Amino acid sequence: MARFAMALHGGAGAKRNRDYSRETPHMRGLVEAARDMLARGTSALDVAVATVRDLEDSGLYVAGRGASPNELGQYELDASIMTGPDRHAGAVAALQGFRNPVEVARLVLESTPHVMLAGDGAARFAAANNCDRIDDPKAWFTAAGQGEDNHPPGRLAHGTVGCVVLDADGNMAAATSTAGVFGKMPGRVGDTPIIASGTWCDGQVAVSGTGQGEYFMLTAACAQVGWRVAAGQDLQEAVADVLSEIGGLGGDGGLIAVDREGRLATLYNSEGMKRAVLTPGGEIRSEVFDD
Repeated sequence: MARFAMALHGGAGAKRNRDYSRETPHMRGLVEAARDMLARGTSALDVAVATVRDLEDSGLYVAGRGASPNELGQYELDASIMTGPDRHAGAVAALQGFRNPVEVARLVLESTPHVMLAGDGAARFAAANNCDRIDDPKAWFTAAGQGEDNHPPGRLAHGTVGCVVLDADGNMAAATSTAGVFGKMPGRVGDTPIIASGTWCDGQVAVSGTGQGEYFMLTAACAQVGWRVAAGQDLQEAVADVLSEIGGLGGDGGLIAVDREGRLATLYNSEGMKRAVLTPGGEIRSEVFDD
C-alpha cells in the first residue's frame, strides 16, 4: 500500500514586493483538506480536481475567478488533467463563459474519445453537460495580480494553478488551470492544456507546470520530467534540469512533481512560486519564496 502525498502551486509569478498573507494559509488549508480526503481513500483524480477547483474559485490566483483578460478584455481559460498509470487525459483551451475549466477537462477525459476541446466547441460541450456558467464576468472575475508591475509591456507575465497527487492505492493524477499570460492575444493557448507541456502523469510521476508557457511547450517540460525519471534520474535532478533548459531558452517558471514513492519536487527559476506540499510522513508546508 503506497503512502499518499501531494503538492499544489498557485503560480510562479510571485513578486517579493507583494503580500501573500492570504494565499499562504489558503494553500495550507487546501492541503489539509486534501490530506483528509486521501486518508479516507479518495482517489488521486478526485483530490486533484477538487483542489484545483478550489484554487480556481478562490479568486486569489491567475486562474478561474482570478483570471486575467486578453487584449480584448475577454476571459479565455485553459485546463488539463491526466491520470496514471493509465495515461487518460482531458483538456480544454480558450474556454469562455464557464466557472471551472478543470471540471470541463475532467468531463472531456471521462465522457469523450478526445483529449482536448477548444473555443466554441469546448463551450458547447460544457453547456451540454450543465457546467456552471459565469453569468456576469465583470462581477465574477477578481483579476488577481493585475497590478502594473505584474505585466509590463512585451513580457510574458504569467500565473497558473496546479496539483499533483499520489493516493493510497498508488494511483496518480496531475491537474493544471490558467487564464494564460497577462494581456495575451485573443486565441493564444499556452502550455497548460497541452498534455506533455503543462501537465503529465504516467504512473512514474505526476507533474504540473507554471510559467511562460511558450517555453514549456518548446521543451515538453512536464513529460520530459517523466521521461528523465523513467530513465533513472532522481526526481529533484530531473525537475532542476528541465527548468535549466527552460531558463537557457530565456523562460522562467516552476514545476511541481510527485513520484510513485511519494518523493516531491517543487522547484522554480523565477522570483518565487506559491506552493504547498503534503509529504508521505504527514508534514505540510506552504510557502512562496526560498528565504
